[in-house]
Amino acid sequence: MSRSKDTSPRGPDPLTHVVRRARRWALWAAVTAATCIALATLAHRHIPPGLTYSMKQEARRLGNIRYVWTPMERIAPVMARSAVAAEDANFCLHWGFDMKAIRQVMDKGAARGASTISQQTVKNVYLWQGRSWPRKALEAVMTPISEITWSKRRILELYLNVAEFDEGVFGVDAAARHYFGVAPADLSALQAARLAAVLPDPKNRSASNPSPWLRKRTASIIDGAATIRRDGRARCFED
Repeated sequence: MSRSKDTSPRGPDPLTHVVRRARRWALWAAVTAATCIALATLAHRHIPPGLTYSMKQEARRLGNIRYVWTPMERIAPVMARSAVAAEDANFCLHWGFDMKAIRQVMDKGAARGASTISQQTVKNVYLWQGRSWPRKALEAVMTPISEITWSKRRILELYLNVAEFDEGVFGVDAAARHYFGVAPADLSALQAARLAAVLPDPKNRSASNPSPWLRKRTASIIDGAATIRRDGRARCFED
């Protein structure tokens, strides 16, 4: 007597079910993240961001931080030019990534040094410090979105307001008063260049007690700020 074959339908393979479910969750997470990023960048076209992750960390560590949001209209124009000259001279010419600078860094075999102001702004406003691949991946996704959503002037305004200039001193308003006892609108070319020179290592540099290296860096920034004003590379955030 021959046995009949079992032709009844079998249930789905458990591994296939897990893979499909994981894909759905991954897609949901990606869509949710993209939506949150888009909404945040849209909101911050006009609304100042709250305390950043770095600010909260330092506030917990130190007990308090110094931070006052200041609109671009109350920041000396030379401060904006100095920051661009120091950190991203081609700020007005790129779309978030300076490919020429990236190639130069790669040719030299360096691990860092081509981060634009746009990238630094995204990192400072939304992400965390450190050199992890997840953070760099998020930064790479969010930077073009910010460039599409924000004007160059707005990017620079955010950058100047959330950058750390000394331990627990965030933003150009707190920095100008902390180092020089003046409002950000009253910064001189020298003072602005000194503030720009402490970036991106404010804990090891001082604008009020500059080392010989920082004095040399300051002189270079003063020249650079004047140059980008003359050749039009400041036009995108001054017009």
